[in-house]
Amino acid sequence: MQYRRFGRTELQMPVFSCGGMRYQHKWQDIPLSEIPNENQLNLEATIRRSLAVGINHIETARFYGSSEVQLGQVLPKLNRQDYIFQTKVAPVADAAEFRRTFELCLSRLNLEYVDLLGLHGINDRQTADYALRDGGCWEVAKQLQAEGKVRFIGFSTHGSTETIVRTIETDKFDYVNLHWYYINQTNWAAIEAATRHDLGVFIISPTNKGGLLNKPSAKLVELCQPLSPIVFNNLFCLSHPQVHTLSIGAATPSDFDEHLKTLPLLDRAAELLPPIIDRLEQAAIDKLGREWVQTWRQGLPDPTDTPGNINIPIILWLRNLAIAYDTIEYGQMRYNLLENGGHWFPGAKATNVKNLDLSICLASSPHATKIPDLLWETDRLLGGIEVKRLSQS
Repeated sequence: MQYRRFGRTELQMPVFSCGGMRYQHKWQDIPLSEIPNENQLNLEATIRRSLAVGINHIETARFYGSSEVQLGQVLPKLNRQDYIFQTKVAPVADAAEFRRTFELCLSRLNLEYVDLLGLHGINDRQTADYALRDGGCWEVAKQLQAEGKVRFIGFSTHGSTETIVRTIETDKFDYVNLHWYYINQTNWAAIEAATRHDLGVFIISPTNKGGLLNKPSAKLVELCQPLSPIVFNNLFCLSHPQVHTLSIGAATPSDFDEHLKTLPLLDRAAELLPPIIDRLEQAAIDKLGREWVQTWRQGLPDPTDTPGNINIPIILWLRNLAIAYDTIEYGQMRYNLLENGGHWFPGAKATNVKNLDLSICLASSPHATKIPDLLWETDRLLGGIEVKRLSQS
């Protein structure tokens, strides 16, 4: 395993982290007595496999269902100095509730302290206010730190780049969990801000949210040769030293295997990546046209400024990926979270776009006249399947 300094925490973080979203039995809180022994044994085997290969950062969150109570049966069996543990708690209006929720986390995990506490989901102005206002959740986190229950404080986010940068620039946090990978590089300015403020940078779900790379399209497999899409994406992310660790949402002990193939290639990134990136970029140009690829983002409005709250940037992005790389299943998964994801995935689908006048909100786009038809086509291509966030399932 290779390790990187995790910003101002000074922790030596493995370049892969063991994420806790997928090995638990259920997404609901249930008593330990209702968890099948087979599932509990699998979870323990996954944690032990993670540590055996040097992935000594384990993370979960209060709302990852039975993850905490199951981990609470495993962690006491391990040497506490052998792993870095992170949990995440959502900021809420009542800071006392935030403290109670964190105390419940510690109780379920059977831990005396966590190394990393993330304020989970600073995604918009409201959640930022819950976190950062006087007497808010960040102040409670600082109290917990003073009590020895938390070593370092960070935040996780699905918010806009502007929201992330604004939160980083408060200089209140030690690290950030955010989205950034080959198919979605919009948060690079946030990573640069994190670097300026010496924050650790943890990339959320680069395999699943990075294109369902565990079951990629045949076209994506072809374009990423001689690497697998997973290894290509890992190598792309880790070729940037500003990135410190990538989350692996392991469900079984074998889920680490493909990711580990990245490690011996890290020194060859400058050789291996350019031809693959060139093929990916050319494939997009061939399908979508050079002008569109270079200019499609220009002048696109925020959903809050769009009739019907349509999330135009996300919908066009998913269309681009589906057409260029045949990522239909990924597009369906992400598109149908619109209207079901709250502040985690804001905005609406384009189902009713034919009934809306988008001319004013698209006035700054060079593609204003054709975008409404493209939105309609995308809804026909990717819509029709209700999808919930994993925590809602």
